[in-house]
Amino acid sequence: MEFGMFHEFQCPEGHSEVQAFEESFAQVDAAERWGLDAMWLAELHMAPRRSVLSAPLSIASAIAARTTRIKIGTAVQVLPLCHPVRIAEEAATVDHISHGRLIFGVGRSGFVWTYDAYGVPYGESRERFAETLEVIKRAWTNRRFSYAGKYYNFDNVCVVPKPYQKPHPPIRVAATSSDTFPAIGALGYPIFAAVRLGTLSELGPDIRAYREAYRAAGHPGEGEVFLRVPVYIADTAARARSEPEESIMHFYRLLGRGLEATASAGTRAIEGRAERGQRLQSISYDEALRDKLIVGTPEIVVDRLHELREELGLDGILAELNCGGLIPHEQVMSALRLLCEKVIPRFN
Repeated sequence: MEFGMFHEFQCPEGHSEVQAFEESFAQVDAAERWGLDAMWLAELHMAPRRSVLSAPLSIASAIAARTTRIKIGTAVQVLPLCHPVRIAEEAATVDHISHGRLIFGVGRSGFVWTYDAYGVPYGESRERFAETLEVIKRAWTNRRFSYAGKYYNFDNVCVVPKPYQKPHPPIRVAATSSDTFPAIGALGYPIFAAVRLGTLSELGPDIRAYREAYRAAGHPGEGEVFLRVPVYIADTAARARSEPEESIMHFYRLLGRGLEATASAGTRAIEGRAERGQRLQSISYDEALRDKLIVGTPEIVVDRLHELREELGLDGILAELNCGGLIPHEQVMSALRLLCEKVIPRFN
């Protein structure tokens, strides 16, 4: 089972951008020392009190230069906001700098205000995503390529460098709505699943639909599922419960308000957002602990992960060790150390 840390390079109220980068890179360095498998980088824009991670491939390049072992993933590169040739060039460059440690995670993101700021209609996100990913793959795997689409047209273009990994870095795709799980399965990609809006127990049917579509399309194996989930570990159950509470509840209130505010965008992809947003704003911490989080001592977390791996068939997790961004740096480092030293060895 692959163990990674999902990172937003948090910048909460009272932190400077300098401090945000310094603390985040300290956590990356510790993850490399302590044996974590992968560091996963978010892509967030126009969120000054949340994150400075607006350029994940730039950060990935910096991580590649300061590490030698850990895998570096994007979770996710928001493809509809990208120029496909530019991203193909930059990602291939990171793959070379890292000597083949890049995992190219991609998705559409649900933050409508980011699309508004970039001048890209959110209603075009599905089509733009598909075109952008197709162009990137052609750029990586062909000496020269041409493409004619709705949004992009290229004639006899040669993109360099080609990736270090052949034919290209592993691609994983974020699945959020129920209809995207079988669609990604039919295409044969590994998936990221998450419980931002739903619950851990609700993932089962979606993951089964993904695997059924994966097999029906004739792809080898069963497909791969990687779960992004808030995780917090402490030496005692009481500390594990109390230390992240303010940060986690702050996150769900903020997410709920954001969903409710963007529900009027009116695309099929965000139907039901108002109701989900209202629900997240009223959820209790006990409900979150039961349905959305993995929190406890190392022993409790090991048992819960074994349960989820058996129930959902997980191939790995992206542990969100600072959900909400308000957990102090020292406590995040402690949770990361316990994950690496006390949890991961129980799965090797």
